[in-house]
Amino acid sequence: MHLARFPRIRLAHLPTPLEPLPRLSEALGVELWIKRDDCTGLAGGGNKTRKLEFLLGDAFEQGADTLVTQGAVQSNHVRQTAAAAAAHGLACEIILEERTGSQAVDYTRNGNVLLDRLFGARIRTVPGGSDMTAELEATAAGVSARGGRPYVIPGGGSNAVGALGYVDCAREIVVQADELDMPIDRIVTATGSAGTHAGLVAGLAVMGADIPVLGIGVRAPKEKQEESVLKLAHATAVLLGRPDAVTAEMVVADCDYVGEGYGLVDGAVIEALKLAARTDGILLDPVYTGKAMKGLIALAKAGRFENETVVFLHTGGAQGLFGYESVMEAGL
Repeated sequence: MHLARFPRIRLAHLPTPLEPLPRLSEALGVELWIKRDDCTGLAGGGNKTRKLEFLLGDAFEQGADTLVTQGAVQSNHVRQTAAAAAAHGLACEIILEERTGSQAVDYTRNGNVLLDRLFGARIRTVPGGSDMTAELEATAAGVSARGGRPYVIPGGGSNAVGALGYVDCAREIVVQADELDMPIDRIVTATGSAGTHAGLVAGLAVMGADIPVLGIGVRAPKEKQEESVLKLAHATAVLLGRPDAVTAEMVVADCDYVGEGYGLVDGAVIEALKLAARTDGILLDPVYTGKAMKGLIALAKAGRFENETVVFLHTGGAQGLFGYESVMEAGL
């Protein structure tokens, strides 16, 4: 797992902290720690920064001058991509999908959208359900037609190159746990576009760390989510030169906490946000970590993590809270 073999542009404040959550642990009856990837630094932090280190490395290797990517309106990935482009003198073209259907002003203009504009990204919005692969291709073709050199980044930065960021995070978690003499029984994280989950699985597998990863789904049904994660984890292991390292048994997603759909907030998500904030002062986000914490809370109360030491990977996204003020107001 010699990651120096891959081109990389350093963007993140690493290593991010691995910290105990004493009051939340007491509330849930679980020994709970948090991996603070909300503290990666770029544009307020988040998990996409680790992926972008390798994606930008590849972009510069290919001589690109424009990053092209896509996401939902309140995409954390898009915000961090726009910031990375600005910090390295690249143009940035982004496509925002109206995935939730919300036309609330705070959702369409505040939060991550405001930051996208502040970073100078060129924004195009398309209806929910659009073919986002085709939209990326069309945008990249437009950049090329103007004489630019586009580098296309899939939604969430979730391909094998981007997943290397979470191979590195897996290594980082194991090193930190060893320094603390702390055996980890399980890592819990949100799973959506699959890159974070797949990178962790591949990294832990290649190291032989034998730490199970539980992804709490935020969008797709269990079968589809596990299929996406397994495919990308395998591709990442191939990139690392260990094609046989990942097995299907290593990929587990629990998609019972998606609620009404991607980016849609229910009362249990708001309660999870409040509990994390009012116990250990942790800000989660409504779309990813809020749903992951909703699932973790329910599973802990059901006895799923009895006698375990659990690490919750915080993938960031608190900037999106400001896009959900009108939805959350009544529950606070």
